[in-house]
Amino acid sequence: MRPGRASAWWTGSMTGALIEDHALLSDQRASALVTREGDIDWLCLPRFDSDALLCSLLGTEENGHWSLRIADGEVLSRRYLPGTMVLETTWRSPTGTAVITEFMPITEASGTADAVDEPVAATAGSRPGSASSLSGDLHDLADLVRAVECVEGEVEVVQELRIRFEYGQAVPWVRRGQDVGGEGVLIAVAGGDGIALHGPALVGKHRAHHGRHPLRAGETAAWVLTWFPSWQSVPAAPDVEAALATTVAEWSHWLGAVRVEEEYTEPVTRSLLVLKALTHRRTGGIVAAPTTSLPEDFGGVRNWDYRFCWLRDAALSLEALLAHGHVDAAASWRDWLLRAIAGDPERLQIMYSITGDRNLPERELEHLPGYASSSPVRIGNGAAGQYQADVVGEVMIALAAMRDAGLEETRWSWPLQKALIRYTEDHLDDPDQGIWEMRGEPAFFTHGRVMVWATFDRAVRAVREHGLPASTEEISRWERLRDQVREEVLEQGTGADGAFTQTYGSAEVDASLLQIPHTGFLPADDPHMLATVARIEQDLLTEGGLILRYRTQGQDGLPGDEHPFLVCCFWLVEQYAASGRRDEAEALLQTLLACGNDLHLFAEEFDGGAGRMAGNFPQAFSHLGLIRAVDALAASA
Repeated sequence: MRPGRASAWWTGSMTGALIEDHALLSDQRASALVTREGDIDWLCLPRFDSDALLCSLLGTEENGHWSLRIADGEVLSRRYLPGTMVLETTWRSPTGTAVITEFMPITEASGTADAVDEPVAATAGSRPGSASSLSGDLHDLADLVRAVECVEGEVEVVQELRIRFEYGQAVPWVRRGQDVGGEGVLIAVAGGDGIALHGPALVGKHRAHHGRHPLRAGETAAWVLTWFPSWQSVPAAPDVEAALATTVAEWSHWLGAVRVEEEYTEPVTRSLLVLKALTHRRTGGIVAAPTTSLPEDFGGVRNWDYRFCWLRDAALSLEALLAHGHVDAAASWRDWLLRAIAGDPERLQIMYSITGDRNLPERELEHLPGYASSSPVRIGNGAAGQYQADVVGEVMIALAAMRDAGLEETRWSWPLQKALIRYTEDHLDDPDQGIWEMRGEPAFFTHGRVMVWATFDRAVRAVREHGLPASTEEISRWERLRDQVREEVLEQGTGADGAFTQTYGSAEVDASLLQIPHTGFLPADDPHMLATVARIEQDLLTEGGLILRYRTQGQDGLPGDEHPFLVCCFWLVEQYAASGRRDEAEALLQTLLACGNDLHLFAEEFDGGAGRMAGNFPQAFSHLGLIRAVDALAASA
C-alpha cells in the first residue's frame, strides 16, 4: 500500500510549509532548510547547534525567514545537482523562466581538522555556539548563496529578509555599510553574531528588508548571506562561481561511485550525501538531524532537539558509510569519540555536542508556538544524562567494522575500547532507559542486553582475530560475561511464544529487536526471530503497512502517541530479506521509498493516515536505514 499524500487542510508550520516540503542545505558545519516555494525558514550559523537566526519553521515569519521567489511565478521543478547538496529550482512566470541555485559553500576555511594523536578533553559546561576546544572553529566564516539566472524572457526576483537572532527573540541592529573590500553591504549584528548580506540592495521596512529586482534573459544576480564574529571586520563576499565549482567538486569527489542496483541509485546516493551533510567537517561529529522540535505527535509534547551527536546514531551511520567505502568518515568520527570521552570514560554519555561538549541542558523556548502548534519547543536534550545499555555495544560493533575495513588502531583507540568494556562491566547489573530514551522507569531492555553481549563479543574478537593486546585474565572474563549475558537474554528476554520481549518480564514487543541479527547474536531465520517478527506484525503493524517502534503505553512515560518510525520499517526490510521473504522485503521497501519527498529526503516518522512526514528532518537514522535495507536486498539476491 502506497502511503497517501498530505491533506489539503493541514498547513504544517505557522508559515504553511509541510516538513517534506523542505530541502536541506549544508556546508558540513551548519545547515538550512528551504521550502519548495523559496522560503528559508530554518537557519543555524555557524554550527548545526547554533542559535537559529531564521526560525519561522517553529513560529511565525516574525521569528525570522528569508523568502526569494519569482513574482507571479510557479515552481516547475527542483533537484540537487547530481552528487551534491547544491539545490537548483526552476521557476516560470507569465513573462519568463528563471533558475535559482542555492548552496552553502565548502571552503578551505572549513577544512577537516587534523587527526587526533593525543586525546583532548572535551570542554565541559559550554553551551552550543560557545568557544570549543577546537580553536578557530567558531571564527570560520559561513556563507549561504542564492543565485538567480533568467534563462528566458523577463522575470522579477522578489525577496523578504527578516533576521531574528537567538531563535527569533533578538531583533538585530541593521545598517548599510561596507565590507573589507569597500563593497556596499547590509549588516546585522546582535551580541557576538554578525550577518552580512552581499548583493543587490534590499530596502528596509517594518523591521524587515525587501527587494524587487528585474532580470532579462542571460542576466544573473546573486545574494550571499555571511555569518561572521561581530567584533571582526565585515568580510568580502566569496566569488560565487568559484565557490559553486569548488563546492560541487567537493561533494562529488567525496561521494565517488555508488554501486547499487540502478533502481535504488538515487535514494542511496542521496542518503549517503545526507549522512555526510550531517557530519561536521572539522570535528567528525555526526548530528542525528539538523532540526529541533519537529513533532512526533502533531500538537503534542514529543518535540526534541536532535542537533547533537548520539553515539548510537553515529555508530550506525558509520557502518552504512563503511559499507560504501567511506573509511574517511570513520576515522574522523573515531577521533571525535576520543576527544569526547577522553580522560573520563567512566562518565560516558549517550550523546555529546559536535565538539564533544558534555553539558547539553534541556530548556524550553516559551516564545515559540512550535511547528503546527506543537509545544514545548526544546533546545538541549535531557536524555544526555540517561544510562542506555545498548550504546557501548553499538560503538564496539562500529569500531570492529572499521578494523574489518582495514582501518588500523591508533595508539589510543584500543585503550579507549578497553575503557568502554570496563564501563559496561561496571553497569552490568543496572537497568536502563532503552534505545528510545524512554522517560519512564528504568528496566532491563532486551535489545540493550543483547548489545551488552555484543560489547564482550567484539572485545573477544578484537583479541582473537586481530591480535590486539589483552591479558589472559581479561580475555577469560570477557568470554565468561559474553556467555553469561547470552544465556540471560535467552532465558529472561523471551516470552512463552519464543518471541523476544521489549523488557525482561514484559509482554510488549519492540521494533529495536529487529536489530538482534545485525549483532550476530542470532541469525534472522532463528525461531526466536521469526516469532518476534510475528509479534511485531501483530502488535506494531499499522494500516498503511508501516510499523511503530513500540506501543506507547507502559514504559514510554509521556502523554500522546506517535507515528511509524521509518528506521524500524527499514530494519523490517532487512529482516524480511535475510529470512527468505524477499518479495515482502521489496514491497515494503517500495512503500518506504514513497514516504520520501521529491528529493529523496526522509524525516524520522511518517503519518500514513494523513500522508505526511513527522519528526525531525532529515533524519540520519532513516537514511542509514535506507542504505542498509537496499544492501540487505542485494545480499539476499
